[in-house]
Amino acid sequence: MNRLFICKVSVLPPLASIFVTTIASQLADNLIANGVETTTVRKICQTIAFLSPALCMTLSSLDLGLPPWEIVGILTGGLALSSFALSGLYCTHQDMSPEYASILLGITNTVGAVPGIIGVALTGSLLDSTHSWSLSLFAPSIFFYLTGTIVWLAFASSKPQSFSKID
Repeated sequence: MNRLFICKVSVLPPLASIFVTTIASQLADNLIANGVETTTVRKICQTIAFLSPALCMTLSSLDLGLPPWEIVGILTGGLALSSFALSGLYCTHQDMSPEYASILLGITNTVGAVPGIIGVALTGSLLDSTHSWSLSLFAPSIFFYLTGTIVWLAFASSKPQSFSKID
């Protein structure tokens, strides 16, 4: 494979994400406009954002005899569908507290970055010991996507909060 081809393939997920984002935002807005509770809409969108990449990574990890371009398509689809998070998690801060949304986003992004930092070392260590991308990269990612889905569904809320109110 030449580098130009690799560069062209690497731009596919962000381009597909632009398309998916327009669908996700319209879907979320329409659901809320039709009376669906905001927390429910955020949970639906974030669940799609978590489970889609997990499913696509699982499919890519299995030896289904697919040609490489189909695996690239599956992974591109999974990464693009993760853009539903823009109508899930990333709207929740504004729903909870427009006044403190930026601080809330900073906190959640900081907490969310920690696994990414640890994950690089973990992936390298697992790859050295297993020599398998499926086990070293996809399996931990799938685990955290599924764990994140469970935690999100159990605890997420878009209910407005008054952080500045003194009781």
